[in-house]
Amino acid sequence: MERRAENGVNSSYPESRMSSTKLNDMDKIIEKTKAQQLKKYWPWIGVGCLVFGVSLWLIFGNHASTLKVNANDVTMSEVTKAEFKDYVRTNGQVLPIQVVQISPEEGGIVMEKVVEEGTHVKKGDVIVRLSNSNLDLQILNAEAELAEKQNLLRNTQVAMQQDRLNNQTEQAQLDMDTQRKQRTFEQNKRLYKEKLISREDYLKSQEDYQLAAKKRSLISKRLKQDSLYRTTQMDQMEDNLQNMRKNVVLVRQRKGKLEVRSAIDGELGLLDVELGQSIQPGQKIGQLNDLSDYKVQAQLDEHYIDRVRQGLTATFTRGDKQYKLQVRKVYPEVREGKFRCDFVFKGERPENIRTGQTYYIDLELGQPEQAVIIPRGTFFQTTGGQWIFVLDKSGSKAYRRNIRIGRQNPQFYEVLEGLEPGERVVTSGYEAFKDNEVLVINN
Repeated sequence: MERRAENGVNSSYPESRMSSTKLNDMDKIIEKTKAQQLKKYWPWIGVGCLVFGVSLWLIFGNHASTLKVNANDVTMSEVTKAEFKDYVRTNGQVLPIQVVQISPEEGGIVMEKVVEEGTHVKKGDVIVRLSNSNLDLQILNAEAELAEKQNLLRNTQVAMQQDRLNNQTEQAQLDMDTQRKQRTFEQNKRLYKEKLISREDYLKSQEDYQLAAKKRSLISKRLKQDSLYRTTQMDQMEDNLQNMRKNVVLVRQRKGKLEVRSAIDGELGLLDVELGQSIQPGQKIGQLNDLSDYKVQAQLDEHYIDRVRQGLTATFTRGDKQYKLQVRKVYPEVREGKFRCDFVFKGERPENIRTGQTYYIDLELGQPEQAVIIPRGTFFQTTGGQWIFVLDKSGSKAYRRNIRIGRQNPQFYEVLEGLEPGERVVTSGYEAFKDNEVLVINN
């Protein structure tokens, strides 16, 4: 029994030890599996931490792009509040107050150039003589047709006069015949009452008288209608003849228009014809310059087309004197971003003024007003006046800021929003800054 017990104890010990060893191995296996599982999520945890860090940097960090520039390479200007003069400067060319185009009413061959370019002419002076054989033929045909119509009218008048005489003779005979038959009827009427003639003779004389009276009435109506018809026909023929006379006169006047004459007193500025050249009616062959006065024509940017109007004043300086101009006409057509404007002198004119001279004009668009202004600069070409670099108080950095530009003149821009007097801005060109939002200025 004891041995069995001993054997039993001894036999149970190895079993309990074995079971313990198995339990420890299982714990180690479980612990190793959890560690392996956590190790699989480490990359994802790292990515999450990185995303969180980047988000914090984007929200709270200062990541504006910067560019270092040399202070000597940029122009810095001060924002001020002062009187803004609303004007625009442009150059204008002196032109004659009026230019008259030379265009012949009749075409032909150039036979003679009476005057040359640059010659002063009077109204009515001959400039060019033309020749037109077709026009000569038209004149001959018109005169021949007029003569034919005149002969026809005379023949018709003679025929009508003859018809009128014949009708008057016929009417006279009918009147006499009617009177005779009336007298016979009245005699027979008395004789019939006295029973001296038969009833048949009385009735016959009555019928003869009535027939003659009726014929006279009819011929009177016919003569009246014929007279009206002839009068109307004669009037129409006379009108036609009068029109033909006018036509002949006009054709002869066309002959006179082969001499191209000056329409005004002035200077022959251009004459583009050569001897023997064929000229068409209405063709421009030259121009006359009216030198009684002058105007100045300028080209303005289309930006001002809504603000420039007739009556605005302008000035220019020549020598030590200032002269005044006034807007006479604004041309609505815009070409290549420009529109034309004509000025006339208001008051004194410069001495020795000549066509083609150039004046630098200051056109006033409005009255001077107090405004926030900055000097003009090439930054405007890049930004369009929508933003600008503003220096901080230290002057070492400049930050991009949105602004709104209003009016402008040759010296200043009017700032409506975004800047305050006393601030400093960069007004030189921004082409080298690209998309940078902060400038670090090195002295």
